[in-house]
Amino acid sequence: MEPDLFTAAAEDRQEKDPSSSPLAVRMRPRTLDEVVGQQHLLKPGSPLRRLVGEGSGGPAGPSSVILWGPPGIGKTTLAYVVSKATNKRFVELSAITAGVKEVRAVIEGARRATGGYGKETVLFLDEIHRFSKAQQDSLLPAVENRWVTLIAATTENPYFSIISPLLSRSLLLTLESLTDEDLRALMHRALTDERGLGGAVTLPEDAEAHLLRIAGGDARRALTALEAAAGAALAMQEKEITLQTVEATVDRAAVKYDRDGDQHYDVASALIKSIRGSDVDAALHYLARMIEAGEDPRFIARRLMISASEDIGLADPTALPTAVAAAQAVAMIGFPEAALTLSHATIALALAPKSNAATLAIFAAQEDVRKGLAGPVPAHLRDGHYKGAAALGHAQGYVYPHDVPGGIAAQQYAPDAVRDRHYYRPTRYGAEARYADVVDRVRERLGRGGSDGAADSL
Repeated sequence: MEPDLFTAAAEDRQEKDPSSSPLAVRMRPRTLDEVVGQQHLLKPGSPLRRLVGEGSGGPAGPSSVILWGPPGIGKTTLAYVVSKATNKRFVELSAITAGVKEVRAVIEGARRATGGYGKETVLFLDEIHRFSKAQQDSLLPAVENRWVTLIAATTENPYFSIISPLLSRSLLLTLESLTDEDLRALMHRALTDERGLGGAVTLPEDAEAHLLRIAGGDARRALTALEAAAGAALAMQEKEITLQTVEATVDRAAVKYDRDGDQHYDVASALIKSIRGSDVDAALHYLARMIEAGEDPRFIARRLMISASEDIGLADPTALPTAVAAAQAVAMIGFPEAALTLSHATIALALAPKSNAATLAIFAAQEDVRKGLAGPVPAHLRDGHYKGAAALGHAQGYVYPHDVPGGIAAQQYAPDAVRDRHYYRPTRYGAEARYADVVDRVRERLGRGGSDGAADSL
């Protein structure tokens, strides 16, 4: 809501004594030019520029916007900059605590402000995805008639969490994750700026690198950790924030892991090879290193899905569904809880029986296709659902397997060039032993019981 006397007093106290506010609050940008990252949204003429009065006016006024992105990348900061830079009336609500009553009060106040003294209202609504459909519906008249200019922030996919009428009346702006360079620039500014630490301490490269790993792309987390480490250093009357100080302050050991360098691939490779080798403890070690290094949990989940097919296959048919379910869960919950899901999937895959038969099967089939072993599709398998197909002999003589006892029709399926090739060679490990028996029976029924060694050479 609009600031009351107590809120105004608190803000006045913070302005007079900046040290009473957290570093992340003190270092909030005052203008759009001070914003770190999100440069694709800050070009001249962009909706955000127009919201603060740059190039706005006339019949094409600034549109309502929805800011979508993960936590700690600047959604609230952008709204704060608008509140400081614009001459419009600015009202802030949080969907966690506000309801329809509060929304209607803001809209009514906006209409009075516009009609009474011509002052436009900007409404910042944080966590809009927490609003129900009815609560979001209450915003529609105000947005459509421009009684308010809405800035809504969400960490959830707006196509699932925000009603279509509100989406269609707003511009959807996707915020990008902050890079290490963005966070580095932000920390350097905090170290030297008078609003921040004012040059009281320095930050060597190893300590800076650890803070970047801790931050995981979250600016608020980076500044909070920097402030804690700086406070510890100053308490010990030290002018430098050492790696040891950072570790002791945040209770987190530095992980020797470069997310953009060789170790990114080395540790990922070691995780998959440990799963392939059924060493569950080694797999969990590498998983922990990736998590502690701030690795994207979706990247880890993708590797586990590949491993489920590449190294386990039909030896445990539940492996791939487990990995896929883990990937879906990770996308929904994120860290830190995603670590539990990734551990669940890693243990399941490491202890599953192993088979690369499915991998070798597709490799062998692809190799034959690359060699030109393809040939025409047998006439009886071709499409017969069009006029003239019968005259061409297409679909003629095809035996419908469901009409045959046992459901297997002894007819040729593969082109002549590869009719006797055996690509899938199941192992006798785990559940794949059952598939091995089935494959032998089916091939014998189809008259393809002999082996040509096509896949044996791989």
